[in-house]
Amino acid sequence: MSLRDLLIRIAQTYEPDGMASSDLPGHAALWEVEKRTDLPWPTGCSAIGYGGQGKASLTPWIGVFDRTINENPHDGLYLAYIFDYPRHSVTLTLQQGVTKLSKVYGKGGKLHRYLTVQAQTLRGALRPELADEWQDTMDLLVGTQHWRPRSYEKANVAARRYLVESLPSDDDLVKDLGEAVQLLRDAAVVDRFWLQSPTATEPIIEFAEHGHAEDPLADFQAKSSDSYYVDVQGGRQERTKEHEALLLRFAQHAAACGYVAITKNMHPRDVVLRHPRFPQREWLVEGKTVKPRAAYRAVREAVGQLYEYRHFYYERKGHPEAPHLVALFTHDIGEYADYLATLGIAAIWERPSGWGGSQQAIDWRLADSDD
Repeated sequence: MSLRDLLIRIAQTYEPDGMASSDLPGHAALWEVEKRTDLPWPTGCSAIGYGGQGKASLTPWIGVFDRTINENPHDGLYLAYIFDYPRHSVTLTLQQGVTKLSKVYGKGGKLHRYLTVQAQTLRGALRPELADEWQDTMDLLVGTQHWRPRSYEKANVAARRYLVESLPSDDDLVKDLGEAVQLLRDAAVVDRFWLQSPTATEPIIEFAEHGHAEDPLADFQAKSSDSYYVDVQGGRQERTKEHEALLLRFAQHAAACGYVAITKNMHPRDVVLRHPRFPQREWLVEGKTVKPRAAYRAVREAVGQLYEYRHFYYERKGHPEAPHLVALFTHDIGEYADYLATLGIAAIWERPSGWGGSQQAIDWRLADSDD
């Protein structure tokens, strides 16, 4: 059976109302997906079909998994062909698993805000030449009371939507699936290293910002510069994809220098570093993008947040040792590095080759000496 024929069969025969049953042809076609050997899944990938457990799913889907990344649709990243409720269209989407997250955030707005922010960050990791062609929206045409299909829409990272009545050829579908697997692997690199779910008790709310912000870094070619905001105890802070990319690059650099970069359960702190030689010591890192002629603003924000986080997450919690404070920047901040040193804050910034920084950062071997 071709992939095209399978999608058409499900669209024409699946019954979304009532109970799921293998006696129904559409449900049977979905359940047989896992065992079929004649479908063109990419090398290293497997697939399952889902039509509901007990009650039939309103939006049946076929999940495609790269075994080296994830085989669980409840958590992590995977690909899925998701049909809308009337089955007029099917969307190949790079999805975030929603079931496990719903146990932390519930099944409404908080979950949707989290998925939206994560999707924006993951899109920044996708190679632009592919991602620009995978921007279709998902509308599964279900009522707002159905939390799972609505969550699928918010969990979408990249998508290509097909009308069932005009599905492309099987060769084109297979080509598209190959591109989707590449996008999945791009996103998985960031997901594994960087995107860790904050706990429900962290003092943070995230939501997408409407509109688009100007890209402040001409030499960083992100596909998009959508921004979002983080509400922390000290106020409202803007985060951009440039910010997230800076943190990822620095975390990789720190790991190469022998440090362990930690983000899990650290929100709203950007990065916490630890070193095997100093088990009680932590380096608290706050990253900032430096906009043209506005280094002072980035420095002010970094100082305020570092002091705030030190107070709330170390002093008030009785941490055995105060953290070292590190302000991380996208560009050289000039004489502001000396100012930060008077406050006990080390400065680090990106250079065309390597990382520059204050003397303290050089001593910690997190920045390169100019000598």
